[in-house]
Amino acid sequence: MPVASSFTMTGFDDNAIDDESFDPDGCRAAVLGKLVTKDAFTLPAGTEEAIFTIAGGRVLVTSIVGRVTTTIQTQANNMKLIANPTVGSDVDLCAVLNVSADAVGDLYAITGTLADALVGAGAAVAAQAKPVIVPAGTIDLSTSATNTGATAWELTYIPLTAGATVVAA
Repeated sequence: MPVASSFTMTGFDDNAIDDESFDPDGCRAAVLGKLVTKDAFTLPAGTEEAIFTIAGGRVLVTSIVGRVTTTIQTQANNMKLIANPTVGSDVDLCAVLNVSADAVGDLYAITGTLADALVGAGAAVAAQAKPVIVPAGTIDLSTSATNTGATAWELTYIPLTAGATVVAA
Protein backbone atom coordinates (compact mmCIF):
# COMPACT_ATOMS: atom_id res chain seq x y z
CA MET A 1 0.00 0.00 0.00
CA PRO A 2 1.46 3.38 -0.97
CA VAL A 3 2.40 5.72 1.83
CA ALA A 4 1.19 9.28 1.54
CA SER A 5 3.86 11.87 2.11
CA SER A 6 3.21 15.12 3.85
CA PHE A 7 6.82 16.30 3.52
CA THR A 8 7.21 19.57 1.66
CA MET A 9 10.24 21.76 1.06
CA THR A 10 9.72 25.33 2.17
CA GLY A 11 12.10 28.22 2.02
CA PHE A 12 14.11 26.82 -0.86
CA ASP A 13 13.79 28.44 -4.25
CA ASP A 14 16.11 29.82 -6.90
CA ASN A 15 17.11 32.64 -4.54
CA ALA A 16 17.72 30.47 -1.47
CA ILE A 17 21.39 31.45 -1.43
CA ASP A 18 21.68 35.18 -1.75
CA ASP A 19 24.79 37.36 -1.89
CA GLU A 20 24.61 38.09 1.84
CA SER A 21 24.52 34.44 2.94
CA PHE A 22 26.83 32.90 0.32
CA ASP A 23 30.33 32.16 1.64
CA PRO A 24 32.71 31.79 -1.34
CA ASP A 25 35.68 30.92 0.91
CA GLY A 26 33.68 28.15 2.59
CA CYS A 27 32.50 26.83 -0.78
CA ARG A 28 36.08 26.80 -2.15
CA ALA A 29 37.37 25.11 0.99
CA ALA A 30 34.67 22.43 0.80
CA VAL A 31 35.58 21.57 -2.80
CA LEU A 32 39.31 22.35 -3.17
CA GLY A 33 40.66 22.59 0.38
CA LYS A 34 42.87 25.23 1.98
CA LEU A 35 44.21 28.17 -0.05
CA VAL A 36 47.80 29.42 0.05
CA THR A 37 49.09 32.39 -1.98
CA LYS A 38 52.60 33.30 -3.08
CA ASP A 39 52.95 37.01 -3.79
CA ALA A 40 54.50 38.20 -7.05
CA PHE A 41 58.22 37.51 -7.46
CA THR A 42 60.75 37.73 -10.28
CA LEU A 43 61.25 34.58 -12.33
CA PRO A 44 64.22 32.46 -11.24
CA ALA A 45 67.20 33.04 -13.53
CA GLY A 46 67.66 29.72 -15.36
CA THR A 47 67.30 27.73 -12.16
CA GLU A 48 64.58 26.65 -9.74
CA GLU A 49 63.15 28.47 -6.74
CA ALA A 50 60.83 27.22 -4.00
CA ILE A 51 57.38 28.81 -4.17
CA PHE A 52 55.58 26.63 -1.57
CA THR A 53 56.83 24.68 1.45
CA ILE A 54 55.02 21.53 2.59
CA ALA A 55 55.61 20.44 6.20
CA GLY A 56 54.30 17.68 8.43
CA GLY A 57 53.48 15.09 5.78
CA ARG A 58 51.70 14.53 2.47
CA VAL A 59 49.09 16.83 0.92
CA LEU A 60 46.67 16.46 -1.96
CA VAL A 61 47.23 19.42 -4.30
CA THR A 62 43.84 20.14 -5.87
CA SER A 63 44.90 23.20 -7.87
CA ILE A 64 47.94 25.33 -8.54
CA VAL A 65 47.55 28.47 -10.63
CA GLY A 66 50.17 31.04 -11.59
CA ARG A 67 49.49 34.53 -12.90
CA VAL A 68 51.88 36.81 -14.80
CA THR A 69 52.24 40.08 -12.88
CA THR A 70 55.03 41.63 -14.97
CA THR A 71 55.27 40.84 -18.71
CA ILE A 72 57.80 38.12 -19.45
CA GLN A 73 60.70 39.03 -21.74
CA THR A 74 60.51 37.91 -25.37
CA GLN A 75 63.02 35.07 -25.55
CA ALA A 76 62.66 31.32 -25.17
CA ASN A 77 62.19 30.28 -21.56
CA ASN A 78 60.85 26.84 -20.61
CA MET A 79 59.03 26.83 -17.27
CA LYS A 80 57.72 23.94 -15.15
CA LEU A 81 56.81 23.05 -11.56
CA ILE A 82 58.77 20.47 -9.57
CA ALA A 83 57.97 18.60 -6.34
CA ASN A 84 61.23 18.69 -4.36
CA PRO A 85 60.70 16.31 -1.41
CA THR A 86 62.66 16.41 1.83
CA VAL A 87 63.26 12.66 1.38
CA GLY A 88 63.43 11.11 -2.09
CA SER A 89 63.89 12.33 -5.63
CA ASP A 90 62.46 15.38 -7.38
CA VAL A 91 59.36 14.81 -9.53
CA ASP A 92 58.21 17.13 -12.31
CA LEU A 93 54.58 18.10 -11.71
CA CYS A 94 54.34 18.97 -15.42
CA ALA A 95 56.43 19.18 -18.56
CA VAL A 96 57.80 22.54 -19.74
CA LEU A 97 55.93 25.41 -21.37
CA ASN A 98 57.73 28.20 -23.27
CA VAL A 99 56.63 31.43 -21.53
CA SER A 100 58.32 33.88 -23.91
CA ALA A 101 56.45 37.23 -24.08
CA ASP A 102 53.55 36.14 -21.85
CA ALA A 103 51.48 39.16 -20.83
CA VAL A 104 50.26 40.50 -17.51
CA GLY A 105 47.18 38.50 -16.51
CA ASP A 106 48.14 35.31 -18.38
CA LEU A 107 47.51 32.22 -16.25
CA TYR A 108 49.32 28.90 -15.77
CA ALA A 109 48.07 25.62 -14.31
CA ILE A 110 48.81 21.91 -14.27
CA THR A 111 46.43 19.19 -15.46
CA GLY A 112 47.41 16.72 -12.75
CA THR A 113 48.93 14.33 -15.30
CA LEU A 114 52.66 14.59 -14.66
CA ALA A 115 53.64 14.08 -18.32
CA ASP A 116 51.43 16.98 -19.53
CA ALA A 117 52.98 20.38 -20.16
CA LEU A 118 52.26 23.34 -17.93
CA VAL A 119 49.09 24.87 -19.35
CA GLY A 120 48.96 28.58 -20.01
CA ALA A 121 49.61 31.70 -22.07
CA GLY A 122 46.10 33.11 -21.88
CA ALA A 123 43.65 34.80 -19.55
CA ALA A 124 41.90 31.49 -18.75
CA VAL A 125 43.02 27.93 -18.02
CA ALA A 126 41.12 24.71 -17.35
CA ALA A 127 40.86 23.65 -13.73
CA GLN A 128 43.23 20.88 -12.63
CA ALA A 129 41.56 17.62 -13.65
CA LYS A 130 43.46 15.30 -11.29
CA PRO A 131 44.74 16.08 -7.79
CA VAL A 132 48.40 15.30 -7.10
CA ILE A 133 49.84 13.84 -3.88
CA VAL A 134 52.98 15.72 -2.80
CA PRO A 135 55.17 14.84 0.22
CA ALA A 136 56.86 17.20 2.67
CA GLY A 137 59.42 19.43 0.95
CA THR A 138 58.91 22.24 -1.54
CA ILE A 139 57.17 22.93 -4.82
CA ASP A 140 59.63 24.76 -7.03
CA LEU A 141 59.27 26.93 -10.12
CA SER A 142 61.95 26.08 -12.69
CA THR A 143 63.00 28.18 -15.69
CA SER A 144 65.54 27.46 -18.42
CA ALA A 145 66.66 31.05 -19.09
CA THR A 146 67.14 34.42 -17.46
CA ASN A 147 64.04 36.38 -18.46
CA THR A 148 62.60 39.50 -16.93
CA GLY A 149 59.06 39.07 -15.69
CA ALA A 150 57.22 38.06 -12.54
CA THR A 151 54.48 35.69 -11.43
CA ALA A 152 52.24 35.14 -8.40
CA TRP A 153 50.83 31.72 -7.46
CA GLU A 154 47.85 30.19 -5.64
CA LEU A 155 47.66 26.61 -4.42
CA THR A 156 44.76 24.70 -2.86
CA TYR A 157 45.31 21.51 -0.90
CA ILE A 158 43.84 18.95 1.45
CA PRO A 159 46.13 17.53 4.17
CA LEU A 160 46.52 13.74 3.85
CA THR A 161 48.71 13.45 6.93
CA ALA A 162 47.38 14.88 10.19
CA GLY A 163 49.12 18.22 10.74
CA ALA A 164 50.41 18.60 7.16
CA THR A 165 50.52 22.23 6.03
CA VAL A 166 51.54 24.33 3.02
CA VAL A 167 52.90 27.89 3.23
CA ALA A 168 54.39 30.29 0.70
CA ALA A 169 58.17 29.90 0.56
